[in-house]
Amino acid sequence: MSKTDKEKLSLNVTVKNAWYALTLASKICPGIVIHSFFLWLIGHGEWVFFDGVFMRVIVNALDQNMGFEHIFRFILISGIVFAVCAVYTLYVENVVYPLDTNRLFGGIYKRMYAKARNVELKCYEDADFYNRYTMAMDGAEEKITAIIRGILGSTVGAVAVVIVFYLMYEIDHYAMLFIILPLLGNFLFGNLKNKYEFKRYQEQAPNEKVLNYVGRMMYLPDGAKEIRLSKVFELMKKQYREATDKNVRVAVKYAFANCSLSFWRLTFTFTAIFEGVLFYAIYRNRVSGTITLPDLTIMTSLMVAMAWILIRVFENVMEILKNGMFINNLRSFLEYKEVIPEDQDGVMPDPDFKTLEFKNVSFSYGDKETIHDLSFKITAGETAALVGHNGAGKTTIIKLMLRLYDPDSGVIEYNGRDIREYNLRAYRDIFATTFQDFALFGMTVKENILMGRHYDGEESLVVDALKKAGVYDKVMTLEKGTDTMMTREFDEKGAVLSGGESQKLAVARTFIKEAPMKIFDEPSSALDPIAEYELFKNILKEAKDRTMLFISHRLSSVKDCDKVFMLERGTLVEEGTHKELMALGGNYAQMYKKQAMNYLAIEDEREVVL
Repeated sequence: MSKTDKEKLSLNVTVKNAWYALTLASKICPGIVIHSFFLWLIGHGEWVFFDGVFMRVIVNALDQNMGFEHIFRFILISGIVFAVCAVYTLYVENVVYPLDTNRLFGGIYKRMYAKARNVELKCYEDADFYNRYTMAMDGAEEKITAIIRGILGSTVGAVAVVIVFYLMYEIDHYAMLFIILPLLGNFLFGNLKNKYEFKRYQEQAPNEKVLNYVGRMMYLPDGAKEIRLSKVFELMKKQYREATDKNVRVAVKYAFANCSLSFWRLTFTFTAIFEGVLFYAIYRNRVSGTITLPDLTIMTSLMVAMAWILIRVFENVMEILKNGMFINNLRSFLEYKEVIPEDQDGVMPDPDFKTLEFKNVSFSYGDKETIHDLSFKITAGETAALVGHNGAGKTTIIKLMLRLYDPDSGVIEYNGRDIREYNLRAYRDIFATTFQDFALFGMTVKENILMGRHYDGEESLVVDALKKAGVYDKVMTLEKGTDTMMTREFDEKGAVLSGGESQKLAVARTFIKEAPMKIFDEPSSALDPIAEYELFKNILKEAKDRTMLFISHRLSSVKDCDKVFMLERGTLVEEGTHKELMALGGNYAQMYKKQAMNYLAIEDEREVVL
């Protein structure tokens, strides 16, 4: 593709982006589009009327010695019209725009958050996708508003230019040549400047992400202890300094080009046209004597109006081109076609759990294969466990099971049917899941357990779930019990729990949800042995009425499971009950014996101390 073709393609995309922004704003908040149109109509209409009609009437009236009453009446009527327009303009700018901008802001971010929730999990692990998302979030409503005003302003301005052009043409044909100057200033130099600014923005975006991350870590409590008990703050300062230095180098890289282009744009857009027209008009009046003083006054006034209208038109066009490039991030994000859309419709799954089966499933993160030709089956009422060393693919299996990812090959079936055929949300509702990398939200304890769901008698259900998870007594010590806010993000009296207590709250979410199958991914990783024993006792009680699957790094907790699946590097190497696998004497038995020796060593050490 040639450079010209690329430029045409880029311009075509930018125009489409601008039209997309206008259409999107019209759907969300049509008032902002309508009022913007009338403001531009009034603004350019006043210029055309004042310089093309008002000045002509006044100058001709004075030149023809008309009476004061005639001139006063015309000025008074014009003043009333201008005053009405001014009141409307003030009303729109101070009342309508602030309200409509907020509506537009809310509508845009509502769509963006809905899209962010609907895209597949893999998108959040893609650095390029995340960069596009952050750039799309960067002042989207401001850029859309600028495009709206740009499109309407340039359209109304173009009509005003034609009218002024005709009025000037009647006075002097050659004066129109001065229009070439602002054309060069804006379309040539202004367009080049916008392209350089966009390149600078793109190159600085990754560095801005680092700066935002460091800033976020400095005020969030997540890393507060580590920052104070280590030298990680020095590393963060280094990250911040390096990102800042990179931004400076990018700014320096484009500084000369931006400065020189700004100079030439201002020179051709303002200085050359104003000075040129003034000298030309004076020459015709004083030297050649080919223009009268009234015509000189009107022509100069019209040329000033023409210049300003052209400048505004070109500025609006440049705003469209500049923000059209930025809006490309928003458009590409909102129009992104999800691979696993959260709102995917399909067959409604039977809530009566019968089987869940992996058939020759393989899956890779990028180029790294995590699951290889995996096959296993869980039947209704079974308590199954996935065990293996770190990196064996246990959590990935859960994510595939929940359709957070789709396998590269093979199939996963629920009740004998490919899970990709089901309504996704209804299918996921079959499961109640606790992940090892859970998150607690800045909400109350009760809301963190219910997670937006509502049940009859939910107060007692929350208490029961807390008791099963072993954290009820701790919650009752909090000032407001289950109504206590978690974290101190929004409430200085919010609860900050230990890692084990937080994990128990996450487990309570799975206890409270009525689901045919419950999944616990390392539910005791932050618990002491006694708390772990109590928790697994309650999990096994829960398993009497439903199917259960859990991952545990401590094999002593899986002894009572109906099935144990031993994994190595994403492959199933052993399957059976605890007794069967111990009798087999394979990888499971070796791992169990090593862990048992550690437990015994700890017990022996305790006895010696006592």
